[in-house]
Amino acid sequence: MMTIRKAKKEESQKIAPLIFLAMEDIAYNFAGEKSKDKAIQFLESLIKEKNNQYSYENCWVAETQEAIAGMAVIYNGAHLASLRKPVTEKVMSMFSRSFELEDETQAGEYYIDCISVAPDHQGKGIGSKILLFLIEEYVHKHHETLGLLVDKDNPNAKRLYVKLGFEPVDEKIIAGKEMEHLQLTYEKATLFED
Repeated sequence: MMTIRKAKKEESQKIAPLIFLAMEDIAYNFAGEKSKDKAIQFLESLIKEKNNQYSYENCWVAETQEAIAGMAVIYNGAHLASLRKPVTEKVMSMFSRSFELEDETQAGEYYIDCISVAPDHQGKGIGSKILLFLIEEYVHKHHETLGLLVDKDNPNAKRLYVKLGFEPVDEKIIAGKEMEHLQLTYEKATLFED
């Protein structure tokens, strides 16, 4: 059995490696080097704190009886600048470097920053269950628009998102990668059965 719930501050050590899996290249950009340990330590420090992109406040976890099997980070796109500011400040304080990243979201959507499933739980439909949960929670219950970016080199992920009702709205380049911006609006949403 799996439940999806809001993350807790004290789960930062379990959540940070999952966020790292979803955004490896960007996490290395934060650290300024290809150090997995430094990148995960950085993410863990952000997860523990409030009011930033990767805060436990913006994180949902999929939990089995054994462990946290997956997670999603989602926040109101209108708050990107205020949520990113602590991230850039922490890059400066931890790594003595400035960090700039293109805006991946904007007002008018709840942005799914990342979704990740632990390697030992992959292939069990957990990622899809997390997405369906987010669709139910944000689109069906609260009539919000969901947005996400998908790497143009990942057609399988795009196929899944489109199958769930997401539609391409524009293209972006984030950290040098060509991405497609997809959205699911309340008007376009269809109820899905498990």
